[in-house]
Amino acid sequence: MRLLLLIATALLAFAGNSLLCRVALRDTALDPVSFVALRLGSGAAILWLIVSLQRRGGASGALLAGSWKAAIALFVYALAFALAYLTIPAGTGALLLFASIQISMILYGLIIGERLSGVQWVGLACAVGGLVVLMLPKLGAPPLTSATLMVMSGIAWGAYSLLGRGTTDPIAATAGNFVRATPCALLVLAGVAVTNGVSADWTGVGYAVVSGAITSGLGYVLWYAALRHLTVTRAATLQLSVPLLATLGGAMFLGEPFTLLLGISALAIVSGIGLVVAGKKATP
Repeated sequence: MRLLLLIATALLAFAGNSLLCRVALRDTALDPVSFVALRLGSGAAILWLIVSLQRRGGASGALLAGSWKAAIALFVYALAFALAYLTIPAGTGALLLFASIQISMILYGLIIGERLSGVQWVGLACAVGGLVVLMLPKLGAPPLTSATLMVMSGIAWGAYSLLGRGTTDPIAATAGNFVRATPCALLVLAGVAVTNGVSADWTGVGYAVVSGAITSGLGYVLWYAALRHLTVTRAATLQLSVPLLATLGGAMFLGEPFTLLLGISALAIVSGIGLVVAGKKATP
């Protein structure tokens, strides 16, 4: 029961990131660059606090791990994510993000010599097809610029995930990457403030801080705790629920429509990636 609660809370937190970003940029005065700076800064603060408490409790290791390469990938993900959500619905954005992450990581595996079975190739083709359908302008798809930004965000997160492979302390690495990414966001924020100006209100700031500290920072901590008890395949399969949760949340809380196109694309992407994941040998 404890494991199920950890998994459910973490997955809801991941879906919540899309909802919080979308509602902040749609319904408040907060601009996307300010959202990114607040999200990364509050995430860095809560993760640094958690790692500091772990070290005081006797845990070994560096206070902040990670790398600048991973931090830059994290920053690109967060910035493209926020810019895309200026005009794209929460569920559609989550679906594009998730598909781009998984497909980019699968393609990277192929580049380095991994091989797929026949069923996995069918799954990959299905997922890519669903992604293409979702981005077709003639079928009522989201604005091409926003959709492209979300795909870029997914590719950046895929790179971030690949850079973090093999880390022995994922929480410390995540904390270090958030800390490093924060000045990148502040630098861009300063440039935007000088050239175009920025805007904010307390509601938007609250959404951004919750996104950074709770649904990002604490969400990652809970997910890493759950990962200790899951196989790689099971963990990847569980993450299939994130875009569906975001789509449901967008319909329930943000009044976003669930269109036929979105449903077909979601089915193709989730089932396709499910076939790829299921075809991999489960490893602890």
